[in-house]
Amino acid sequence: MPLLLAVLWGWLLFVATPALAGSGQSPALATEAKGYAPEASCLDCHESQVAQWKASDHAWAMRHATPDNVLGNFKDASFDEAGVKARFFRKGDAFFANLEGEDGKPAGVKILYTFGHYPLQQYLVELSRGRLQALTLAWDSRPKEEGGQRWFSLYPGQRFATSDPLHWTGRYQNWNAMCADCHSTALSKGYDDKSDSFSTSWQEQTVGCQACHGPSQSHVTWANQRKAGNSAKAPDDHYGLGVDTRTLDSKGQVEQCAFCHSRRQGLGTGQMPGHPQLDQSLPTTLRTSLYHADGQIDGEVYEFDSFTQSKMFTAGVGCSDCHNPHSTKIKLEGNALCVQCHNPQPPASRFPSLQAKEYDNKAHHHHEPGSAGAQCVNCHMPTKTYMVVDPRRDHSLRLPRPDLAAKTASPDACTSCHQGKQPEWAAKAIDTWYEKPQRPAHYGESFQAVRSGQGNALELLGALLTDKEKAAIVRATAAEQLADLGLPALPSLRLALKDESALVRAYAVSGFANTPPMARQDDLLPLLQDPSLAVRDEAIRALADMPPDSLPEAERARFQTLLADYERRLRGNADLPGGRLNLAVLLTRQGRQQEAMDQYREALRMDPYFVPARVNLVTLASAAQQLDEAETLLREGLALDKMPASDHGNLAYMLALLLVERGKTEEAVNWLDKAASELPGNVRIRYNQGLLLSQLNRRDEALAALRAGLEQAPLDPDLLYTLIYLHAIAGEQEEAFGYVKRMRKAAPQDPRLLAIEPYWTK
Repeated sequence: MPLLLAVLWGWLLFVATPALAGSGQSPALATEAKGYAPEASCLDCHESQVAQWKASDHAWAMRHATPDNVLGNFKDASFDEAGVKARFFRKGDAFFANLEGEDGKPAGVKILYTFGHYPLQQYLVELSRGRLQALTLAWDSRPKEEGGQRWFSLYPGQRFATSDPLHWTGRYQNWNAMCADCHSTALSKGYDDKSDSFSTSWQEQTVGCQACHGPSQSHVTWANQRKAGNSAKAPDDHYGLGVDTRTLDSKGQVEQCAFCHSRRQGLGTGQMPGHPQLDQSLPTTLRTSLYHADGQIDGEVYEFDSFTQSKMFTAGVGCSDCHNPHSTKIKLEGNALCVQCHNPQPPASRFPSLQAKEYDNKAHHHHEPGSAGAQCVNCHMPTKTYMVVDPRRDHSLRLPRPDLAAKTASPDACTSCHQGKQPEWAAKAIDTWYEKPQRPAHYGESFQAVRSGQGNALELLGALLTDKEKAAIVRATAAEQLADLGLPALPSLRLALKDESALVRAYAVSGFANTPPMARQDDLLPLLQDPSLAVRDEAIRALADMPPDSLPEAERARFQTLLADYERRLRGNADLPGGRLNLAVLLTRQGRQQEAMDQYREALRMDPYFVPARVNLVTLASAAQQLDEAETLLREGLALDKMPASDHGNLAYMLALLLVERGKTEEAVNWLDKAASELPGNVRIRYNQGLLLSQLNRRDEALAALRAGLEQAPLDPDLLYTLIYLHAIAGEQEEAFGYVKRMRKAAPQDPRLLAIEPYWTK
């Protein structure tokens, strides 16, 4: 039985951005202005806007650790929880912490920068190779009566070894890779993949004016000339601004915020104000662990991808309709914020489609005016708390649908407030409020059916992909999942390659990665001319294994240029395990297997828990007949503490298959049993378990394993055929025929069924 090969294409992670080589220097102001003005240039002419900005989250994004900026208690304060100990103290105007260092011994570190301000503040210290690291002990800056004014752990009750990437010295607390591009203006990460070091620089240390308005030295020059009495015309229609927000429609404005306010894969370009998002980054889809099946937030995903699901986004609402762009605060408190548009009374809203009726009254919300239940945001923008103390609102602005809770396995806003009540109770209450409550079919039902292995994934996802009424992120999610279904999905994905949404086009590409070369050329070569960099990147990766001389002569030079540029940007983004993996996937597709294996090993050095790299490295080692290394890698992964059950189950499954290949069948049975218990939804494990037990003449156990698989997937043709076979060879004709009848319904055209049909005349 051959080792199950992992699909390299599927293991792509979302990482941070830019891409210059580095020698390991402390972060600093960029030496080249590149059109950016000095940080304080806006103050003289824009006093009001600067005054609002100074108290904003953007202004506090990153500051020097001075007495005016440090909010935490450094008066010899101590922290001791779950084995994590620290002391915070001052020496004059300098701030220090004493805690476990990289070598596991107590170390004194100097605080160089503050990070954020409310409801918490983090602190950055410098380590070797140009790294800034964020302490995992943070200051709760909320008022004391709200539980604040204390040191707390971002990982309550947990202590990480120094080898763990979540330790404060570890990879996932690294500012350069994880945080910097959104907490500073025009950041150049300066990562060198060979030395694993940084030479990071910025144009402005924090999120300043030019982070949104773009490089503005031309504007400053023009303004200074005007102040000096020079009547020279503006250098262009935009007064020299990198981005003139007056010319942006709502979607264009939202895209200016999207680079930082989205969960995304950076493309290695850095932030480029004024450019489309998909020339800078590729937003994630509605993936498991990031989003619930109905699109509600689950992981830390920020706002953009949620907002693009909403009717507000479709209607033309932009960020600045609700938020002051300079102070970052909401424009109006309470329901007044929503009523500015959702109000049939004059003055008329810019969004007539939102003005159906009066919403801010008991007839609509059915709660006492002024109560929590009467607040629009509590029903339509429920919160989830991240970083222990930071509640964030879901920006998908959805109708509360407790009736969908069971169908989508998603939370509902009603019972998040009415704790102790069930969604069914809330759905019945809504029935009594409205004569005909709005309960249209929801894409979450389809995604949950696919997640749970119920229903026909090809049909469900295909219907979502072709429904142009659905948000682009919903359709892109369908495209991404269809790509995993192989050849049957290609007709739908082929149409998606020409979709008007670049996001949909980008996620449709991976379905063609393993199609025959000439067919792949026909489908993907046109995308090398796509206007969006994200789409071109996906296409070049899918075509990376094509020999240049097999391409049309007119395309060869461009292909080589795009491929080299793509690899360069991947190397600049290889500072996280996911970035190393992306690079290794490209190298593998080019046949550079040993280089790819080295990159996977480096990813595991950064994070031994990073299962995608371990799976792919095992796959390459097995293909190269390096079976000892493959087995060692799997056993090392299975021995790690705190391994999530799903990851542990995947490694157990792979080890079982490898052990079968190596003739260690009895041990393989044990690992298959463990994999089946940890991955109850993976019916393929039950299929392999049944085959192996049958080969070992453990027939009753084999039948039990196959039947357990059928409980999860009643229509699975492999399980049904194997049960037919086992009963037939035992002479159990009635039992075998029962499964034949089920297979006739489940897979009437299956060649195996057609081959045995003549023997079943009933």
